Amino acid sequence: KDAKANRQPATDHRPPLIADHEIINLPSASTLAVLRKEMIGRQPATKVAAVIADPVFDNKDERVKTVAIGPGNKVLTATSPLPTTDTSRILLLKTAKATGVANTESRIPRLPNTRREAEAILALVSPTGSHAAFDFAASRNAAMSEELGSYRIIHFATHGFLNSSNPALSGLVLSLVDEKGTAQNGFLLAPEIYQLKLSATELVVLSACQTGLGQEVRGEGVIGLTRGFMYAGAPRVVVSLWSVSDQATADLMKLFYEAMLRQGLRPAAALRAAQVALWKQQKWHAPYYWAAFGLQGEWR
Repeated sequence: KDAKANRQPATDHRPPLIADHEIINLPSASTLAVLRKEMIGRQPATKVAAVIADPVFDNKDERVKTVAIGPGNKVLTATSPLPTTDTSRILLLKTAKATGVANTESRIPRLPNTRREAEAILALVSPTGSHAAFDFAASRNAAMSEELGSYRIIHFATHGFLNSSNPALSGLVLSLVDEKGTAQNGFLLAPEIYQLKLSATELVVLSACQTGLGQEVRGEGVIGLTRGFMYAGAPRVVVSLWSVSDQATADLMKLFYEAMLRQGLRPAAALRAAQVALWKQQKWHAPYYWAAFGLQGEWR
């Protein structure tokens, strides 16, 4: 996501395609056949929604309050740089930097509106039917927990990054430090997504940048995060095609979930309704703000 995005509305006043149509994408036609076959006899999820949002990316974050001890007994505070010596972490940070997720200092900025987005979603669900993983709890371990598979909807609100030449280095960024500011693995990569157990999940929402992109494979379509979540068991995935506005996305997701959970609309219809609502607002009228997200998979 882009926390500072501010683009001018488009001057073209012709209505967009979503004004009258739902738009669905599929990685390939064969994928839909497989999804429908796997859905036969599936037991519904016992809970409604799990939300993983607003992770902590480095020890300069104000949420890191405790002093930590680094290599060579060096004191690390919330304002000191985080040493990076792990080669895989360096490679992933370079990938994040190349895709615009990390800045020139290889720091990944916090997305303040993801908290607002997540809280708006959880307000629509009873506490017994929801799960919230914020801050340090928005971790790779939380995303890989088998408990996640007991929720009908799984929502990620964080940064996403794409490596089109090496899809295995694409993924989501979750908490990269613990409560003491110590570095930890917070990258949920595409190969790990394939290993998730989402046999009861009906919808995964990737409220992050470029999560719908991937590597084009002839005869198979795009291989990326969408395919990974479908392989794990989710028949529908909402993803984005470009770096989205942090604030506009929070508004879009609030409307999307209200349409699903309060009005009872199908995910495809709910997403269309939310996008049309944003399009009609002068502030978010430009397609940049609402058109990045699309539903892939089963539309029924």
